[in-house]
Amino acid sequence: MDIKTATALRRLRLVSAPEAVSFLLLLVCSVLKRTTEFNAVPVMGAVHGILFILYVIFWADAWNRAQWPLGTAALYFVLSVLPTGGFFAERRLKREAEDAVIASRARREGIVKA
Repeated sequence: MDIKTATALRRLRLVSAPEAVSFLLLLVCSVLKRTTEFNAVPVMGAVHGILFILYVIFWADAWNRAQWPLGTAALYFVLSVLPTGGFFAERRLKREAEDAVIASRARREGIVKA
């Protein structure tokens, strides 16, 4: 994995958890708006919107650089629209990055030829 691909995956990973948190907070604010006088939906909507747009931009870049199959790319996109999906995306991306580092070290040390 080259440095640009690793950077694209890292950016996607770093924005996925905050995007999921903002989605959950937006849902809580929506409920509070309907049940109390508290209305933070405009603020949380804007925050979540910015994070979601960043996620989609980083997702497209990662898909392009990592050459994911359509199924993998679709999975990461679907995870972005589920309330807790960003947490699962972050964990999976972290695992992929760790596997890539292990494979790179094994190739460098001559344990695996690829």
